[in-house]
Order: sequence, then C-alpha cells, then structure tokens
Amino acid sequence: MRVVIVGLGVQGHKRRAVAGDHVVATIDPLNVDADVRDVTDVAIDDFDAAVVCTPDEAKLPLLRHLLGAGKHVLVEKPLLAAQDSELQELQTLARDNRAICYTAYNHRFEPHFIRMRDLIGSGELGQIYSIRMFYGNGTARLVRESVWRDQAAGVLPDLGSHLLDTLRFWLGDDQEFQMQVRGAFRHENRSFDHVVLGCNAGPAIQLEMTMLSWRNHFTADVYAENGSAHISSLCKWGPSRFTRRTRVLPSGRPPEDSVTLVESDPTWAAEYDHFLKLCQAGSGDNIGNDIWLNGMLRDLAGQAGVSSVLPEGRP
Repeated sequence: MRVVIVGLGVQGHKRRAVAGDHVVATIDPLNVDADVRDVTDVAIDDFDAAVVCTPDEAKLPLLRHLLGAGKHVLVEKPLLAAQDSELQELQTLARDNRAICYTAYNHRFEPHFIRMRDLIGSGELGQIYSIRMFYGNGTARLVRESVWRDQAAGVLPDLGSHLLDTLRFWLGDDQEFQMQVRGAFRHENRSFDHVVLGCNAGPAIQLEMTMLSWRNHFTADVYAENGSAHISSLCKWGPSRFTRRTRVLPSGRPPEDSVTLVESDPTWAAEYDHFLKLCQAGSGDNIGNDIWLNGMLRDLAGQAGVSSVLPEGRP
C-alpha cells in the first residue's frame, strides 16, 4: 500500500510513524518538513491511499478529490459537514469508485473499550440502567492560541464526537439517543471548553468533556441489573484499569474482577491495520456513522446556541 500523509501536524506525525514504509510523500501547505505543499503535487498514480489529518474545513474538498480518483482515505475525526447530504454524496462517490472512506475513531481499538463492548453485548450485565463517561485534557490554552481550533463548538465536536461514537460502539448502531445539553461553558476560550450532555430515555446517560482537566483522564461507569463495569484511564495515559463488579442480592459489597494494562497506546497501529484490511476487502466504510454523528453534533451545538459545528470560512 502506497500512502500519502495529508497534513503534517501532531496527528500527521503519529500517522506517518505508524504507516512507516508505506508512506511515499507527506503533504502540508505550511510545514516546511513536508515533501510537497499540495495534494496535486503528487502524481495520482503514485499512491493508493491517503491519511487526511487536516483542519475540519479542508477535509471535504480533499475527500472529493481523493475519492473521485478512486483513492482509499483514512481521515481524522470528526468528519463534519453543513448538511448531511454532503456526507451522503461522499459515500456515493466512494462506492462508485470502489474506494474506502474510513473516519478514525481510534478509541474503538482501546482494549478496555473492546472489553466493555463485549461484556455489554454478552447480556451478562442484564438491563443497562446508566452510563456515565468523563473525558478531559488540559489543552484549553493550546486551543485558545490556535487560529483554527478555537472556533464554533470547541470541545463538543473534538472530544464529544469520541464519546458519542463510543456509545454506538458499545450499544450498537441501531440505538437512538435523545441527547440534551446540560451545560456548555467558555471558561477560558472563545469556543466551548467544557460541555456536559445528558439523556433520560433508555439508559440514563451523562457525557462530560473538558479541556480544563490538568491531568488527562478518562472514566466510564456502566451500572446495570446484574452489576457494573468501569474503565479508568486510557492506555496512552495509563495505567488503564477495567473493573467488573457482580451484584450481591439483596445488597452487599460486590466481588470484583480487575484488569490493569500498562502499555503504550496500541490504538493507532490497530486502527491502521483495520484500515488496510478494509482496503484489501474493498468494503467497510463508516460514513453512515459520520452522518449520524454530524446530525447529533449539529443539533447539540444548536441547543447550546452555536449555529454550526464547523469553523468559519469553511468551503
């Protein structure tokens, strides 16, 4: 597989390291370390796939160009559009040209996220009563100093897209969530740097995301009929712990099993391998998930008083 990296920022460097010898060129209009400035500077027959790590507003034109040429694309999340029809057009374009378009949600490859999905899917927990997730980092000042990042809905599409995607990963794509904005704050930034979402229908859901957590952290708590399951931290911020507790009736301290991982982040390589398998198989895009997320994020941004999840000046 011959791959080009489009956008040589923080994510682009990570993707280049994982793709290794597959990379035939790096592309960035501003980074002097990139091989070329524009995707058209690389002959279309010189590569098979692209990893797109650009700001949100640049993604759609790039994807139209690449998919229209039959090139497979792994694109950094979130994949946003002003209208869902724009993403539907990408889906049609990809399928007409037998190209894979896969949006990266690397947390799906976290070992404990997979363990949680499998446990919920097994039915052993019984009815799911509530799900609570917290995702925090300390990037508020970095975002505020960025011309393109501190716009629109801020942390909502940035970290909220991960949390909403995780709900679907654990509960299934057929689930509907009537999410509401419980709080949206601009403590330090022009855009939201702290958002709390909730859902009262079905499992009670609370999702909290912030750029004001000075120690990066993730937690998930699932409470159910037969017990509970808990995740503390991601592998990249480890140690990462998964704990399952089995309910004692009528009440009492539950026995628990715990698995702790101390390892470097395995998700980037696992996700890239998954992308390669999709390309080899010739099927398996996840644009349908993007369409769902795009609509959900747009609705939530509107609830919070922001007209768009996209930065100003998008094409």
